[in-house]
Amino acid sequence: MKIACRYFMLPLLFTITGCATQGSMDTVRNDIDAVKTRLFSVEKDLGSVREESKEGIGTVQQGFKSDVAAVRKISADIQASVDSNKSEMQALNGRVDDIAIAVKKPMDELARYREDADKRIIALEDRVIKLQAAVDDLNNKIAGVTKQVTEQAETPDSIYTKGLETFKTGDMPAARDIFLKFLEKYPQDELAANAKYWIGETYYSEKNYDQAILTFQDVIKNFPQKDKVPAAMLKQAMSFKAIKDPRNAKFVLKKLIEGYPRSDEAKKAKELLKELK
Repeated sequence: MKIACRYFMLPLLFTITGCATQGSMDTVRNDIDAVKTRLFSVEKDLGSVREESKEGIGTVQQGFKSDVAAVRKISADIQASVDSNKSEMQALNGRVDDIAIAVKKPMDELARYREDADKRIIALEDRVIKLQAAVDDLNNKIAGVTKQVTEQAETPDSIYTKGLETFKTGDMPAARDIFLKFLEKYPQDELAANAKYWIGETYYSEKNYDQAILTFQDVIKNFPQKDKVPAAMLKQAMSFKAIKDPRNAKFVLKKLIEGYPRSDEAKKAKELLKELK
């Protein structure tokens, strides 16, 4: 700025030297004073600008320093948080390892327990198999002895009585088997006709009328002198009626009435004949 002022004053000096009048000198002085005043004012303004610039720069610098400090503090806080998280993660990893060890130990014990239990179960199964075989063998021996004792203790009357008792329970197949066994062992016994009759009754109870008719015919044909003949004839006629054969039913009933007129079966035969008319 000072250099500019010098260049500005040179023309004035030349003018002064060219014109030496007093009036011109006064005018020049006035112009110089005016220029100085203006220069002073400009320098003052420049000083104010410099102060304001310094203050602004100072404020900016102060704000920047504050921002930097805040950022550093935030960075420090973040770093502290990261370090804390790392510590917590390390601690958690340690706990996880401890838990894994703690869990693995019971699992190992459980595996050993299962292995031991499996061995014991296998041993028990072997013992059970051996015991079952021994029990089966003993049962077979007992059954053999029981059969021998039973066969020795059985009599025709005991077998026949057992068949009747079984018949009364309603178990027709079992009763029939007993009476068949009786006839097989004692075909000439006095109760053979009765056993054959009760076999016919089992068929009649099962509504197997055809087989009942044949069985009652065996009684009539093979044991004509026995007391069970009238009963066999009556049941045979009833079997014919059941299969809707009234002709043969009437024939058998008439023979029953003629052959055994005083029997209870004859009275029932007469009543049945009335139903068939």
